[in-house]
This record gives sequence, structure tokens and C-alpha cells, in this order.
Amino acid sequence: MNDLILQIDTSTTVCSVALSENGQTLHVINLDEPNAHAAKLTILIEEILKDSGRKMQDLSAVAVSMGPGSYTGLRIGVSTAKGLCYALDIPLIAINTLEALFLGYKSQFGLTVGEAYLPMLDARRMEVYTAVYSHDSTLVRATSAEIIDIDYFNGLLLDYDRVQLFGSGADKFEALFSSTERVNILSGFKDSAAFLSPLAFDKFQRKEFEDVAYFEPFYLKDFVVTAAKKKVGLS
Repeated sequence: MNDLILQIDTSTTVCSVALSENGQTLHVINLDEPNAHAAKLTILIEEILKDSGRKMQDLSAVAVSMGPGSYTGLRIGVSTAKGLCYALDIPLIAINTLEALFLGYKSQFGLTVGEAYLPMLDARRMEVYTAVYSHDSTLVRATSAEIIDIDYFNGLLLDYDRVQLFGSGADKFEALFSSTERVNILSGFKDSAAFLSPLAFDKFQRKEFEDVAYFEPFYLKDFVVTAAKKKVGLS
């Protein structure tokens, strides 16, 4: 029996859905536009099923990018995934966003001996959510929130020839590291639900499922509400 998994990634500005079968991506839709998560996620799910000639009832599970990432995006993606799992009575699978991003990079560009790899998601200002992987895919540093400056990678470069940065959080450091040959940035590399395919299938086979009623996204940091600045000179 073929295992059909619907995959959802709303951890960044990209609203992405994919359909995979036995770990292989059949179809993916990536939409990067304002307010896409709230307005179009369910539409994209209907569209990808229709384009693939499948129905909701054909799904074996739903996999969702669990975070870290955008608080609002994660909340919408996880809520949608949980609703589908509850309605269809199928398992929910949660995938770490940074792990999926790393595997997406690896599948497209491969890995080089002596290099470290840092998937990055944008947080605020010079802060990112990141993790560190070695050239043999070993997780060297677990997911954390980090503030990046020009000296941040000095310690890591004692152990590695070069560090590779990629993802929505990496792009803002292009100017900072433009003259540093040992810190390379792959700009424009974005999240995609297609990156979840092998991880989701592996968890499905091992029956590593989440409790649909109680599962919450991996926000990593508490959501902070910023008060609007008062306008001066207006009554």
C-alpha cells in the first residue's frame, strides 16, 4: 500500500504545500506573497489534491513544519494540519523546520568535507533561528536563537574550513560577510514543504505521531507584542 502524505510549511513568508508518496514528492506549490497563510493555505491544499488527482480520503497522514519560525505562520499551519487530521482520523507528523531546510539544501547542492552548514530562519534584526550540521549530516548544535555579528563564526571556523549559511535568515548577512571568504551565503534559498518528504515518510514508518489534541508548534521564543509608536504633534 502506498502512503500518501500531505505536507504543510508556513514557518516563513512562503506558504507551501506538498504531496508525497512513499517519501517521494509528487507535487509542490510554493507561494510567497503577503497574508498567503491565512488567505490561501486551504485553497492551495485543495488545489494540490485536485492537480494530483487525489482526494482528502486518500491521505495517510499530514506532516507539518513545526518550527521554529514565524509565530503567526506556525500557528496557522499547525491549526490547519490538526484540523485535517482530526476530521480525517489520520496521524499528525511534526518536522523540525531547520532540519527540513538542511535536507533541502543537501538534496540540491550536496555537502563538502570540512564544511559546516547552518540553515537560518529570520527572527528580528540580527537574530536568527539556526542549527549547525557537519558535512556528514550530524547535528553539531541544536536549534537555538542566535544574534549574529562579524565574530560569531570564529569559534566554529577553528573546527571547519568554511561555513555555509542559507535560508530566510541568511540573506540579511550578505553585506556583513561580503569580505569573509570562509563564510559563504546562499541567498534566496527558501523553505518548501517538499523538503519534508523523506523526514515525514521516515516518521510515518516508525509511527512517530503527535497527539492531535495537545500538539503545539515549536515557537522557541515567546511571542512579543510590540506597541505602536505614538505619533508626535497630532491631537
